[in-house]
Amino acid sequence: MSVIAEDIQAHWSIVRPLFSIRNENEYDQAIERLNTLIDEIGNNEQHPLYELLDTLGAVIHIYEEKHYPMPECSGVEMFQFLMEEHQLEPSDLREIGTPDIIWEILSGERELTVKHLQALAARFHVSPAVFV
Repeated sequence: MSVIAEDIQAHWSIVRPLFSIRNENEYDQAIERLNTLIDEIGNNEQHPLYELLDTLGAVIHIYEEKHYPMPECSGVEMFQFLMEEHQLEPSDLREIGTPDIIWEILSGERELTVKHLQALAARFHVSPAVFV
């Protein structure tokens, strides 16, 4: 065995959970780790652990795509779904816009703007792409 392989093997049991998720328990632990990293790092790309945060996010995303596939739906339908899941009314979403604007978006009279997408992503802790 090479020196590199021996060195990696010596530390693998510690770092393996950061690079693979095999079941729901490991998924839950990965989410907890990710949330802890987000709390510490935020969006500071200069932080020494930022690449770990990014990698763990990608591993979780791959697991979720396989085990929790998102149904095909429009951004507005996803917005409606998340409002229902969180039991929110348009008046609860002031960071997105006024209740009238929210109703216009939900009824299809108004398009979601980049500003709306960013606010929705921040509100629901998802990628803005969810609403595109």
